[in-house]
Amino acid sequence: MQTYEITVRARSGFATPLKGDTLFGHICWQAAYDRNLFNSSIEDLLAEYERRPFIVVSSAFPKIYKGDREFYAFKKPDLPLDMIFDLTSMDKAEIIRQRKALKKRRWMIVAKTESIHSIKDLEFLDNEDLFKRAADGLPEETVREFSFNSASFIVDFSQPHNTINRLTGTTGEGMFAPYSTIQEVMFPETELAIFVGVYDPVKIDAVEEAFKRIGEFGFGRDASTGLGRFDVCDVSEVDLMKIGASSPNSCYTISPSVPQKAAFQQMFFAPFIRFGRHGDRLAKAQNPFKNPVIMADEGAVFVPNDPSIFKKPYIGTAAKGTSKVLPEAVSQGYALYIPLREEI
Repeated sequence: MQTYEITVRARSGFATPLKGDTLFGHICWQAAYDRNLFNSSIEDLLAEYERRPFIVVSSAFPKIYKGDREFYAFKKPDLPLDMIFDLTSMDKAEIIRQRKALKKRRWMIVAKTESIHSIKDLEFLDNEDLFKRAADGLPEETVREFSFNSASFIVDFSQPHNTINRLTGTTGEGMFAPYSTIQEVMFPETELAIFVGVYDPVKIDAVEEAFKRIGEFGFGRDASTGLGRFDVCDVSEVDLMKIGASSPNSCYTISPSVPQKAAFQQMFFAPFIRFGRHGDRLAKAQNPFKNPVIMADEGAVFVPNDPSIFKKPYIGTAAKGTSKVLPEAVSQGYALYIPLREEI
């Protein structure tokens, strides 16, 4: 499997988080409608998905720059705080006082060209600190305009909606009552890194084209109102193994996953329940909702029983049986990972 980094730039807010399993679903719809995209039908692409996934997609993570150096802002690992931060110099009272501030540091900063020796050596930032880091080099007017509302890298924006009753010409009650939806708005000019792993015969050029189409027509919920838009800026090959430790003993995942049974001796993760629903034409089906899938969110750390697991750049399984109206539907339970060596 070859792994690549696809850099995108957000052009709007997102009503649906850019998580790997949802991006995978969008790519599958592209393949279903355009057989020529991957020179294969979606049925053929998914035929061996349980054994050999044709593509594995990560969630999206912010990219920041300092001079000519590139950094990724990954999610903080779901490990106990004393396994992430050096707390040996603090007494219990100080640890309790600092606990809330440490939990707010949700971003793990990783240099693109350097290897991770230990998580404790890395820098962790909260939303406000990441905002300041991302603001370096941008026009002062842009920074001032965004920070006027919130000096945070990601803010929640409440978007009001009105449905007009054509008989009265106004809003009203019931289905005509005004309502609001929440969308995530990122810092202007934000670049996001999405990592994909592909097996032959899938070509990265086809994956890039799929992402361009998704960015043009919109990703996720409320795409028809202008949300979920992004541009594809760059595609480059990347080796996640080189970013990680040379002698790893654990896997740090970068998308939600369904870990394979009996493969790990220890697992640290935040549960994530995917209450999925069909998109595209099946969104209007009699039952558009999928069966819930319990996953380990990105940022999970798994300690394998067998070191041979590091021979593959991904872990996890295919999530099948998720749909009542489309029995052959499958959800991505695989995740690319960065190898770590930690005292666990």
